[in-house]
Amino acid sequence: MKYSRLTKEQFEELHQEFINFLATQSITADEWTNLKANKPELAEAELDVFSDLIWEGVLNKAEYLEHISPQHMYLFHLDEDEMHAIVLNIKNDDVDITTEEGYAWLRENLMDENVEFLQADKDYTDDKNLDKFKMIEQGAVITKGDLFKYFNKLIN
Repeated sequence: MKYSRLTKEQFEELHQEFINFLATQSITADEWTNLKANKPELAEAELDVFSDLIWEGVLNKAEYLEHISPQHMYLFHLDEDEMHAIVLNIKNDDVDITTEEGYAWLRENLMDENVEFLQADKDYTDDKNLDKFKMIEQGAVITKGDLFKYFNKLIN
């Protein structure tokens, strides 16, 4: 398994897609029930293959990632050949930008000396999607890129 298995909730959301996946493998509903009961290791392998297929599709489409913590905002544009990063560091420990008040402070104090902007570009390794997945595992979320675009426009 390349990524991670989907959660029970994700499998429930993708119920129809999973049925279609099993159909492409010529596995009927009865055969799936039998597989789960009598060959659980094969059923587990099917779940893993399906999970990887779903992750691969999601990661192929992902264009922006964000990871926001109390004093840092990491914004990524996932270009074809490299990642572009914008990082905001808040040097005031009293400000937590994950809260409504802290984010309001940031909006009002973007040019404050306690707000530091950094930019960087980073090449992907041999496996671009695995690079993206590792960032998601570390807490990044896929977004539409509104924050990246806003700050990119602001600082460039």
